[in-house]
Amino acid sequence: MGREANIDLIQALEKQIEEGKGDVFKLKRARNALLNISTHVPPEILGEIFGWNLFREAGHSLESPSNFAGLQKGSYNFLLVCHHWFEVAGRTPELWSFWGNTLEDWNKRHHSWAGVAPLDLVLNGDDSDPYDFPFGESLQGVVRSRVTQDTIRQVHLRSYNYETLTVIISSLTPNDEGGQNENIESIVWGYGGLIPVDVSDFFARSRLPRLRLLELGGAFCVSSWDHLASRTTLLTSLSLNFATLSPSPTPTTAQLFSILNSNPNLRELSLGDAILPNDPDISMFKARLPRLKTLSLTGYIRHLLGLLRQLILPEMLDDVDLTVSVSTVEDISQTLAPYIQDYFRRDVRFQDRLNLTTSSCDEYTSIKVEVTCAQTTASLQQPPQVSLAALTDLHHLNAQLFINLIALIPREHVVQLETELGMKLPEELLLMMPNIEVLRISGVELSEGFLQPNPNGPHANTKLLPSLKELCLQDVTLDDGGWSHLTTYLAHQSSDGQAISLGMFGYIPYMCPELVDEIKGLVKELGFEVDSEEEDSE
Repeated sequence: MGREANIDLIQALEKQIEEGKGDVFKLKRARNALLNISTHVPPEILGEIFGWNLFREAGHSLESPSNFAGLQKGSYNFLLVCHHWFEVAGRTPELWSFWGNTLEDWNKRHHSWAGVAPLDLVLNGDDSDPYDFPFGESLQGVVRSRVTQDTIRQVHLRSYNYETLTVIISSLTPNDEGGQNENIESIVWGYGGLIPVDVSDFFARSRLPRLRLLELGGAFCVSSWDHLASRTTLLTSLSLNFATLSPSPTPTTAQLFSILNSNPNLRELSLGDAILPNDPDISMFKARLPRLKTLSLTGYIRHLLGLLRQLILPEMLDDVDLTVSVSTVEDISQTLAPYIQDYFRRDVRFQDRLNLTTSSCDEYTSIKVEVTCAQTTASLQQPPQVSLAALTDLHHLNAQLFINLIALIPREHVVQLETELGMKLPEELLLMMPNIEVLRISGVELSEGFLQPNPNGPHANTKLLPSLKELCLQDVTLDDGGWSHLTTYLAHQSSDGQAISLGMFGYIPYMCPELVDEIKGLVKELGFEVDSEEEDSE
């Protein structure tokens, strides 16, 4: 009975607080006293709740602060609720492990973050003016003290400011045996400036025996890659973008494979612009990565193929993402074609999922084709499904190259096709992909015979897309026939009672209300997200 009375009283106090009747502060204190959370919730759980209130509403987790959105205004108001909450918060180190997300935050809060709580240094894209918010002597002294005490847990720095990063990394670099950064668990560094930041001393002087995650991208200079092999042995995630680490000398084949072999527990590996020298002895090197789940490689096709052949990977990978650069159409037939065919047809390592991106810079043409295979069941007996997207610079079309690339894959397994080519897809091409369920076309001109077979051909009475469930059109233009080509196709497609969903995006010419009603009667569902001035036609 007393519990029910408490609930009624709490509700009454809540109503007074909402209506602003009386002293709101006293009303809230009375309500909080009735909640009895101090006695019913263990301090450990209460501390977890405080942590959620601080970080997770901002898209941040205590385990992964790299995407930390910053401390919100009023984040620590819970300290004012009662003395017990204040005491619990004071005994929850995770609440005091962040100075904030910008140099402005650091300057405000670093004085209060004393103690032994593991410190996570986070700058997430900070572009603060170092003259307004400097990484001054006080901050430098606290960081050096933390290095000496070895109480830094994570260092995630993404900034565009050379001076700031240089001073921070210098402060993190131990000058003697007093501090060796043995408790650092993750390093994520990204830098978009023009002047290279030299981080060689940091890796040379830091032991890093607990490092699990290392991500380097941007204009950092690593003069010797040997330190990464000797300083890291327990990495589970490694990401190196050699394209942006341009001031650094490219690691030799031996150095790269030494890093990989020193970390057999890798689960995620990403190498950007992994250019290896034309080393005739590359076949001498092997890297065994038995626990790898995600592989992402970007670079020139011949380098990547050479690297892939020397990686000993598990039979099943969760995700493979290869971005392959080719300079001529000949590269497609000479190197890319055998590669695709090999991994689709024979290599079971990539039958669970293959995400392949190819790009061509020949005559300023930019073409990207992505192929994703995802197993429908846990059994390799089932063929993979394929999702394919082809994106191109609309000013420099190369439709034939696109068609040639599609010809390299098992087209009967394609379930999703996306293209920005804005061309009329050949009848022969669609006939080879009868299992397409989703078709997305950008820059399309609706013309006679849109997505229909040649009326005088051998397939005149068949559907080109018998399995289609969803059609998306983006940036549509019309010929003299207007919208009649679309309605004719929709009537043809739904002739057996199996209507599809239709989505229209980007620029869509005006449609009168009667036309919209007609289309709605021909499709299962109609969706608009248009940029044209006649959006009221919806």
